[in-house]
Amino acid sequence: MNLAEHRIPAAAFDELASGAGGTATVEQLKAAQRSKHLLLLRGVLEKTRNAGHHSWPEVRRAYDLLAGIQAAHPEAVNAVVHHPAVAAWARHTTKTLDTPEQMSALAAAAAIRAGVACDLDVTAIDGVINLPSLGQFVVGRSVTSATLHCSADGVEVSAEGLFLQLGDDEPNWRPLRGLSAQADDERLDVLIDDLHPHRMPGSDALRAPLTEQEARLWQDLLDEGWGLLVRNHLPVAKQVSAAITVFTPLAPPQEGMGMASATSRETFGCIAMSTPPDAHALAVTLTHETQHAKLSALLDVVPLTKPDNGRRYYAPWRPDPRPASGLLQGTYAYVGVTDFWERQRHLESGESAIRANAEFARWRSGARQVAGTLLDSGALTMEGEVFVSRMARRLDEWAREPVPAAAAALAEGAADRHRSLWRERNQ
Repeated sequence: MNLAEHRIPAAAFDELASGAGGTATVEQLKAAQRSKHLLLLRGVLEKTRNAGHHSWPEVRRAYDLLAGIQAAHPEAVNAVVHHPAVAAWARHTTKTLDTPEQMSALAAAAAIRAGVACDLDVTAIDGVINLPSLGQFVVGRSVTSATLHCSADGVEVSAEGLFLQLGDDEPNWRPLRGLSAQADDERLDVLIDDLHPHRMPGSDALRAPLTEQEARLWQDLLDEGWGLLVRNHLPVAKQVSAAITVFTPLAPPQEGMGMASATSRETFGCIAMSTPPDAHALAVTLTHETQHAKLSALLDVVPLTKPDNGRRYYAPWRPDPRPASGLLQGTYAYVGVTDFWERQRHLESGESAIRANAEFARWRSGARQVAGTLLDSGALTMEGEVFVSRMARRLDEWAREPVPAAAAALAEGAADRHRSLWRERNQ
């Protein structure tokens, strides 16, 4: 499994800094992430060996099997190795040497996808065997290890008196669901990962797997939301389909209003979110979180902020003071959100048009304010100053566009309330 050196051309960097990024640019970011995943897996291998870990022989065999399958079936290995949760597991394992033996689960998933015949002993964790990109076998908490017998006909699992088969009729098999949406010539295919323990690191809002009824609702919302993106925001839709491969369900916000969403720098390609209230909310969330995904991938190639110096700043979209790195992420996300509402406001009517104009006015102002904070902070690298200056120029262009007085008043009122609450909370 070979690595490549990755650079971002100047034209692609400028394109990303404007908040955009065509399919070719997103593919460059994805290529860098693929190398990152491979490097992390190599890190698990080397850390396990150097520590004299008892699972080293198992990890070595699994890694060699992955490499062998990749030579003949690269697509099968890529589907597993580049599943977002795998990178988070690998990063966690290189730090803690907690579960390096899960390399065997990766090899098993790749063998299943490729139809390669092999027998693999895989460690069960908390009564389950996780097969990244495929699903989960439930074997019970008394079972610590199981043997997976892989062949061109499928897979069988034997463990302490259990005999299981991968398939829809197996009650102990929990497959990852897939969602698909098609509008015009644009298609989005994602997996719902509501099983893997590393599906969204650091989140305290992970929820139980979706029910069948909830999964149907998500599919309906995706059909409608994807259609909205493709019809009205085609460049964004192309970015989403190029970058995003997984949705992870979250619990709704505690206050029961709106929806929660997140991405992680460790799980490129995954958007975590609670059930969207409607298709518009889903479309905006896909726009917002894809911005985060693009920026996180870029930051793995080009550092844009200096090491944290402890200073914290106001952000008009957060209740807490943020470091410069957090300001950068938020500003970039809201450049995308502003862009969304700039287009969408012309397609709405009545009260919906006022609200859309208010969203446009609020976030162009808030993002520009924070871009100025970043440029004055001294916390940006040279490349970061170029990047944020380009964002600021685009926000200045939007600032010259008129909005209805009622929308401007709504935007200013919301911004003032947020700032007042922030001061009460933090000063």
